[in-house]
This record gives sequence, C-alpha cells and structure tokens, in this order.
Amino acid sequence: MNTIISPTPAEQGWSMPAEFSPHDACWMLWPQRPDTWRLGAKPAQQAFVEVATAISHSETVYVGVNDDQYENARHQLPAQIRVVEISSNDAWMRDVGPTFLTHPEKGLAMVDWEFNAWGGLKDGLYFPWDKDRRIRQKIGEMLGVPCFKAGVVLEGGAIHVDGEGTLITTEECLLNPNRNPGLTRDEMEQVLCAYLGVSKVIWLPRGCHLDETNGHVDNLCCFIAPSEVALTWCDDTSDPQYEICREALSVLSSSVDAKGRTLTVHRLPQPGPLYIAEDEASGIDRLASSHPRQPGDRMAASYVNFYIGNRVVVMPLLDPQRDAEANAILEKLFPGRRVVGVPAREILLGGGNIHCITQQQPAFGKK
Repeated sequence: MNTIISPTPAEQGWSMPAEFSPHDACWMLWPQRPDTWRLGAKPAQQAFVEVATAISHSETVYVGVNDDQYENARHQLPAQIRVVEISSNDAWMRDVGPTFLTHPEKGLAMVDWEFNAWGGLKDGLYFPWDKDRRIRQKIGEMLGVPCFKAGVVLEGGAIHVDGEGTLITTEECLLNPNRNPGLTRDEMEQVLCAYLGVSKVIWLPRGCHLDETNGHVDNLCCFIAPSEVALTWCDDTSDPQYEICREALSVLSSSVDAKGRTLTVHRLPQPGPLYIAEDEASGIDRLASSHPRQPGDRMAASYVNFYIGNRVVVMPLLDPQRDAEANAILEKLFPGRRVVGVPAREILLGGGNIHCITQQQPAFGKK
C-alpha cells in the first residue's frame, strides 16, 4: 500500500459531496466497443443519447468521444450537449472518470484512483485499459482543478456518500484481492477517509448477484438523502439475490451514519431476473481479451442504478412488469425532482446501467 501523504485532502478541508447535492455538470463517454456493445454499439448509442438528453434538461452534459466516432456522436446528440474528444477503451465514466471533491473556499478538485478494468489481467473485463486510465487526468486538466493521486485501485461505482461524513461500499469489491492485494479493511478505510473526507464507512458484504464489477455498491444501494438509502429488494426465496438483500438490510438497519443517525431503508423491487437473449449475444464480437457474453447469462439488473440530477432522476426501464412500481417509489422519494424513465436494456447488456455511465461534477461551495 502506498503511504498516505500528509496533509491529505481531508486534512486540507476537501470532501466528496453527495450525488443529491447540486451539480454543475454531468460527464459521460460514448459507447463503440464491439465486444461490449452489440451490433457495432448502435442500439447502445441510442440509449446513451436518451440518458444524456434527459440529464441535459437538468444540468450541462459533457460526452467524451474517440476521434473516429466524433462526427457520429455530434450528429446524434442534441445541440445542448457538449461533445469533447476524449479517447477511451469503453464507456463507463462512473468508474474511469474523476471522483470530484469540493472545498468551501477553494472550489473543485478530484481524486485520480488507479484503474485496472475491474480486476486486472486475471479477472478484468477487457485489455488494454490504457486510454481509460488517462481520462481522469485529462478531465482534471480541462477543468484546471487540483488532482490528488490516491495510489489504490478504486472505481466510482464502488462507493456512495451522503456528503455528511458517511460512505457505503461492499467488502466483495473494495477488499477483493484483484484490486489491491494485501490491503486490509482498516487500511482501505484510512484511504477513504483521507481522500474523500468521510469519517464513517458502512461495509455491506456483497453486491448484486453476478455483478461483473465484483459487487459495486451503486447497483445495490445508494444514498438518496442524509440518513436515507434505497436498496434493491428481492422476495423470491429461490433467487440468490434474496439473501444478498437481507444481508445488506441487516447491516444497514444496525448501522448509524457519521452523525449518529439510524438509516431509513427504502426498498426498490428487483426487475426480472433478466437474461441475455440469443439474438442479443450473437451481435457481440468475440475477443479473447474481453468478458464473454453468452445467451442465457443472467444480468445484474437493478433499479437502484439511477442518476440523481439537479431537477431530474433518470431511472432505467428494464422490466414492463416492474417499471411502473419502481417509478412510483422513486417519485415519492424525490418529490422535488421529475423522474424520467429511459429504456436501458441495451446499457444493461454491456454490463452496467445509467449510474455506471454517468459521473456528476458538483457545484462547489454548495451543499
């Protein structure tokens, strides 16, 4: 483990705001990788356009695009969305983009974590990941903000914060030896506190069943307000997700946040289960260096994988039998925001969802 160097971002007054706090912008990337996205990524591109458009009515949206897709992306995206040339290996901005920090006087900064494509050469989802690794630095330079290098592997989807000192994550992901071998739970907590300005870490055991990110928390549970979380929920006793949800609920119900408050847990129904269809799998390029996607494979579908914008909540539409119920719950949880559902199966086929492809840039100096 790299030694934490003082003064740390937290010691200097920097901290990570909650996603439900005001934003200045949202960052995304453009999908084109043919071994992740079927049919040359054309269906996924349409889904990304709908997500970006929905968010753009709430805040500025930047979409990073490889040079060979720049004209195509610019043509498909509405004029109010800012298309910038940023090379990437794939389109998961939550995990390869910056984790933004704010300071009451100094404004905006970012953490530049290490990235190894969710597990490195042994367990990672593709190789190489060299372009993804440079995205954080590029965005930092574009914005002209300080960049703190943490020296540990961590993806943005592995953490959620309440902006008041509390962070939730999963042991399955952050303590996985394919990220930071030899790093203990206490040492990881020290890193999180030092670089994100939190003082309390709530560890959930596992993420969603068969989540190929090794259990990112943003597919299972998220903060929606101080001392309030949304948790994906399954009532089918034969489904492996049944026990995962109850493990998480047990931890959340017995935990307090950094301010000593008990947590209110709101349950969101699990869609599906959903599986990759034959025609969906046949449209994906087969490469030895990428994660296989076979017909009949179960996908880690979750309505918790939504994005909280300034005036909207953009949620994935995944299951006609459950979409309306999930939408109604979110409308009650976010009375000051408009809930917008976007057909998101094409994003799920790539291995994630709306939260995974977005990264908020907070409005500094504002809670």
